[in-house]
Amino acid sequence: MNIITKLMYSLHRILGTLLCILFLMWFLSAFVMMYHRFPRVSAKEKLQKQELLSASGDSLPDITSVLSRLPKGEKVKKLTLDRSLGQTIFHIRTNKGIHELHLDPSDTLSIIDNERIRQIATLWSASPIAYIDTLHTLDQWIPFGELKKEMPIYKIHFADDAKTQLYISSQSGEVLQLSNKNERFWAWLGAIPHWVYFTWLRQDATLWSKTVIWLSGIGCLMVIAGIWVTVDVWRRTRKSHRQGFSPYRKKWYHWHYVSGIFFGIFVLTFTFSGMMSVADIPEWIHKPALKSSPLRTLQAKAPQPEDYTLDYRTVITSFPKVRQIEWSNFRKHPYYTVKDGKGEQYIDATDSVPHTLQLQEKEIREGVESVYAADSIPAHQRPEIHMTLLNHFETYYRDMSSMYRGRSQLPVWKITVDDPDRSVFYIHPETGIIRYVNTSSRWKYWSYTAMHRMRLPGLNSNTTLRKTVLWILLLGGTVTSVTGIVLSINYVRRKCRKKQKRLL
Repeated sequence: MNIITKLMYSLHRILGTLLCILFLMWFLSAFVMMYHRFPRVSAKEKLQKQELLSASGDSLPDITSVLSRLPKGEKVKKLTLDRSLGQTIFHIRTNKGIHELHLDPSDTLSIIDNERIRQIATLWSASPIAYIDTLHTLDQWIPFGELKKEMPIYKIHFADDAKTQLYISSQSGEVLQLSNKNERFWAWLGAIPHWVYFTWLRQDATLWSKTVIWLSGIGCLMVIAGIWVTVDVWRRTRKSHRQGFSPYRKKWYHWHYVSGIFFGIFVLTFTFSGMMSVADIPEWIHKPALKSSPLRTLQAKAPQPEDYTLDYRTVITSFPKVRQIEWSNFRKHPYYTVKDGKGEQYIDATDSVPHTLQLQEKEIREGVESVYAADSIPAHQRPEIHMTLLNHFETYYRDMSSMYRGRSQLPVWKITVDDPDRSVFYIHPETGIIRYVNTSSRWKYWSYTAMHRMRLPGLNSNTTLRKTVLWILLLGGTVTSVTGIVLSINYVRRKCRKKQKRLL
């Protein structure tokens, strides 16, 4: 046995003893993660709690008068309008800050006091409030460091059978989290151990990501050593002409060896892809050639809200069920994203009469060409662009209907660019939504999404088959981990006995 092989045996034995319980936790929690995620309040749930904008009546001002109240010299980057608890608010992000403007300049935003908190709470549960905690530190269900700016946070306990808990920011009145005892139970079995979502660690995003990367990286080293050992045992077994599939007579060694043969590669890819869920693709693998952000360029040169031909008040009149309006654009082409709590509609703003957005092939091509013009590439060196109207999903543009119900996804323009990044743009003509794929994102897809979630060609379109494959692979990983735990316990016992004998 050469030095490298001896090292691999030692590495696998020592690291396996240290990490076997962690690996079992990852595999068991992965089963739960297939059906239960970490509790969160979705944007759709928040939208459903908003009031109809039509309830504002005839008091809506023209957008020019609203924007005139902004500090001089500030340029609007994002603008949305919604209504909650009787207040219609313009939420404006400029190049210098964030502003929330009431319809009437003389009105002020409601103070987030006890009465306001209770009003917000009644929107989320019909049950009476049992008591309210005032949090000055993060807890298990809001473990994210960026929420510290919302402190103190009000944690509302409802007197219902589901033990519902609601978290509300004292700074903005925004609902930050909503969970019940069933969701919290499954989170303890799934998301928390799988993502290492422990408050003391997760509140420091940098420390958390480094911890996941290091644990996964060391785990990969352990599995690689295990695969080396398996190959060495297999080779020596075949060389000695021993009978039987496995050379081990002890059952735990036998089943660890057998499961390692069949599932060792999966255990490695599962561990590696878990690491890549938080790690970035290093530049030595691929450094994007484009200096400017393609998505930012395609959303640049946005017309200011006062330049939209279609008045937002006309949109509200035409869509009386609307709960939120967002001023959107594809380069110079303005449109409104209209949300009613069930889905989204995209309304062209280049005409005074509302009609569905339909971006033309020419303006989409010009938009992609502008990406390379913005990158200061000479006209004669700009890459060729090929456009195809795609009527089916593919690997990098898959069906996301479970996440975006009510949103059209096909047909979509697929724009392939012959540049060093092998860029592909998927631009939906009826929504203006853009998906950009380059070499780095492909690496990310195959190193995380494909390997960790089995998002592979042939499985993407068949949820039942994909989950069946995941169940089989995760069961194999679980068996490998359980047998590894037993062998680790036996290894520690042997070491303890030897130490005791030496002491005697």
